[in-house]
Amino acid sequence: MDALSELHKALGDYTRIRILWLLMKREWCVSELAVEMKMTESAISHQLRVLRSARLVIGHKVGKNVFYSLADEHVRWILEKTYDHISEQ
Repeated sequence: MDALSELHKALGDYTRIRILWLLMKREWCVSELAVEMKMTESAISHQLRVLRSARLVIGHKVGKNVFYSLADEHVRWILEKTYDHISEQ
């Protein structure tokens, strides 16, 4: 139950949801996300740390940049099904 609660806390932030939504389309590095979201790299890095800790994203290094993507298809499924649910009328 603790892990489930932590997962929902990580998903309960507008900025983190925006990051995850962008990551559904492709992988991004911190600087690209910062430009796209009009935020500082430091702020984006902080949010990515929370998402990494909740096992929602993973990163891999290419040169000096770390590129982030969704941790697995379960994350995509959670986002898509949640969006489907809130879009129902």
